[in-house]
Amino acid sequence: MPNANRMYPRSGDTNSIYLKNAITDPAIEVGDFTVYNDFVNDPRDFEKNNILYHYPINHDRLIIGKCGSIACGARFIMNGANHAMSSLSTFVFPLFADDWSTQLQMQDSWENKGDTVIGSDVWIGYEAVILPGVQIRHGAIVTSRALVSKDIEPFTIVGGIAAKPIKKRFDEKTIDKLLEISWWDWPAEKVQKHLEDITSGNIDAFMKNA
Repeated sequence: MPNANRMYPRSGDTNSIYLKNAITDPAIEVGDFTVYNDFVNDPRDFEKNNILYHYPINHDRLIIGKCGSIACGARFIMNGANHAMSSLSTFVFPLFADDWSTQLQMQDSWENKGDTVIGSDVWIGYEAVILPGVQIRHGAIVTSRALVSKDIEPFTIVGGIAAKPIKKRFDEKTIDKLLEISWWDWPAEKVQKHLEDITSGNIDAFMKNA
């Protein structure tokens, strides 16, 4: 039976992990069975290597859903990378307040776009970059090296710099039904029972049996 609490889901493979088991920061939430693969660095260092400019002062969160697939080198840029645009200068004077002998507040250094939220059953390709405050909804696919600066609708494939919609994975009726069923929220035992229909792409059978 699948066990979401294992670090390494495949015997002999230390490049792929169930990501939630490598997360220590309470401001990062990852759902069951979401996989991260890294053939360059230790995948357990995801927080250090793949989540950038995540300063506690911003109180922003990264939320990743269940049964996702995140490829090697995908990076999440958090709000600490957003220099203030309302200032006459983009230099982060408040961040270096000690050096500049100022009482400016550090939170004034950045423009906060809010939490970054990745839905369930999302596939993020090799070296894709997700910018702060973006929402990637259930079932979406982000192609390799895409730069995601805007929200992505459910079951939509996007690519490019900046990423733009390429196509929908299914027709709207099927998408609505999949969102209603939300199979990724099922217990693992129930998902396993329906694996043949899910993996074969047999939508009619899956809808009938779900």
